[in-house]
Amino acid sequence: MHYKEWAKNLLLGSELADKLIHEKNLEISFSNEYSNFILPNNPGRSTKLQFDNLQTKFPKRGSFHQDDRRALALHFFANHELLAIEMMAAALLRYPDNSEDDLLMKKGLIKTILDEQKHLSLYLKRMNDLGLKLGDYPLNDFFWRQMDQLKTPANFYSLMALTFESANLDFAIYYEMCFAEVEDTESAKIMNIVFEDEISHVALGAKWLNQWRGDKKLWEYFYEHLPFPITPARSKGMNFNRDARSKAGLSDDFINILEAYRDPFGITNRRNK
Repeated sequence: MHYKEWAKNLLLGSELADKLIHEKNLEISFSNEYSNFILPNNPGRSTKLQFDNLQTKFPKRGSFHQDDRRALALHFFANHELLAIEMMAAALLRYPDNSEDDLLMKKGLIKTILDEQKHLSLYLKRMNDLGLKLGDYPLNDFFWRQMDQLKTPANFYSLMALTFESANLDFAIYYEMCFAEVEDTESAKIMNIVFEDEISHVALGAKWLNQWRGDKKLWEYFYEHLPFPITPARSKGMNFNRDARSKAGLSDDFINILEAYRDPFGITNRRNK
């Protein structure tokens, strides 16, 4: 199967099974198919998985001794993984194949999708163990709403790798600790798997942005390619993890600037705990 056909199935398929199609022997070659790809308003989703404007509050850490609260936390994380799969599939279709580097970039993106599918499967199984299925609560579309502004691969990796996945270097290890505190070792193990994979995902994004940035510093290039109104503050969670970012290949200079960065939005000024 050509990688673009696989990507189309991931993006436009309506069932969870469509999003989890795991192809290891994809044909990754130049193709004009989908050269006029038009980004859909929404990814394909069944009625149960469709986006909902209703707001659900993330459960407080102090409630994690309750199975249903931990399941709800995993529900949020699973939706993020599903969105990542869909956005990465859209990126495979949206960005052109004009050079060997383009194909090499897409090979890395395909590997990342396989990791995201693994994460989603782990979340879904653990949620099921705790009595919850994806779509039992409203699913937000915040990540997807940024997709229209990601006109270039530099836009995409600035948002996905160096922002959303960067933040998970903090969130995943934080919630691993939260689950461990209530002796939910299964959920804690999942968060550790996600954390370790996110290091390589951030590293991949940083590698490509460094290759494309020319004479600009990575911070400048990253900052100018973020879609409005996203700021670098969304690249961080609670308890800023410098070591993980170093392992991902980010320089001390970049990490220092990110750690000190603040914006005026309350949602991104998270308290360390």
